[in-house]
Amino acid sequence: MADDKLEEEIYQKLQQARKLARYMSSTEDLVEQQIRKAQEKGSFNNLEGAGKPVQFDENPYEPPELRMVYKILKDNDFAPYWVELGKEIDHDWKRFWEDVEYFKKYAAMMYRDKHSRPTVERFEKKKAHFYYEQRLVLERINKKIINYNLHCPTFQQGRANIVVDNHMYEVITQIEKVIEEALARRNNG
Repeated sequence: MADDKLEEEIYQKLQQARKLARYMSSTEDLVEQQIRKAQEKGSFNNLEGAGKPVQFDENPYEPPELRMVYKILKDNDFAPYWVELGKEIDHDWKRFWEDVEYFKKYAAMMYRDKHSRPTVERFEKKKAHFYYEQRLVLERINKKIINYNLHCPTFQQGRANIVVDNHMYEVITQIEKVIEEALARRNNG
């Protein structure tokens, strides 16, 4: 008995959904038909601003209470703090990986040829210092990301925090791999 009631209820819901789908479809068809008729009549010809880019004077996503502030900033070629901070984060992140690439080239060049023990020890100290400095850079970037997330207006625009240890592991792995490859080439060649 309960199964019959359940089946009847499901059937009724299905019928309602079909009616809604037909209505939505017919409304969509009606709108498309009206647009086609207007195009055929030429109602869209010679519209004001035709062929020109659309000018959006107001951002529909910015909070209304900040519109005037954003307009003043924009008119004077400034951006909100969090936007500038986002650009700074992107720059720092790019610079971080550029430094890593540069050090990888330096390490490959260093191990391409055989060097004296003091030279190798000096390089190992430089490498340890580089790892230390890059960790500090990642920590600074992470602090900027936290600051950015606190200032940006919506959480959707936020950025994921950096797991410093994971990125340092990646950096160390890449550099040590370059060194191993350089040593293998030197020993085989």
